[in-house]
Amino acid sequence: MTEFREGGCLCGKVRYRIAWPPLAQATCHCRNCQKQAGSALSVIAVVPRSELELNGGLRTFVDRGDSGQPVYRRFCPDCGSPVLTDMPKAGAQGIIFIKAGTLDEVSDLKPATHYWTDSAQGWAPFPPDGKKLGRG
Repeated sequence: MTEFREGGCLCGKVRYRIAWPPLAQATCHCRNCQKQAGSALSVIAVVPRSELELNGGLRTFVDRGDSGQPVYRRFCPDCGSPVLTDMPKAGAQGIIFIKAGTLDEVSDLKPATHYWTDSAQGWAPFPPDGKKLGRG
């Protein structure tokens, strides 16, 4: 039996439901994720696109990754909360990235992979059992 987890933006106008547990949990330390999150990193839950139920409208900022490919950063148009990130390559693989801080329940989050660690803040701790990838 599939479990589900819900989440949403700060103001509550955007809500979603996803299958749980996710395919992966990760952090991204790239400068663009730092800027979007307003923090040292972004915590991400990777989920099957087909399992995402989204209620409420999102706005999209088209960013560019180092590869030059578009990165669609989707956020609540009212409160500005980043909710998900989408990329053509990920879409082709049938996955989407949920900003894990928007989940209602976060007590069992444990990112296992840490991306773009070359851009990590110098004080950012990494768990000893986590996989670190310098440039994605």
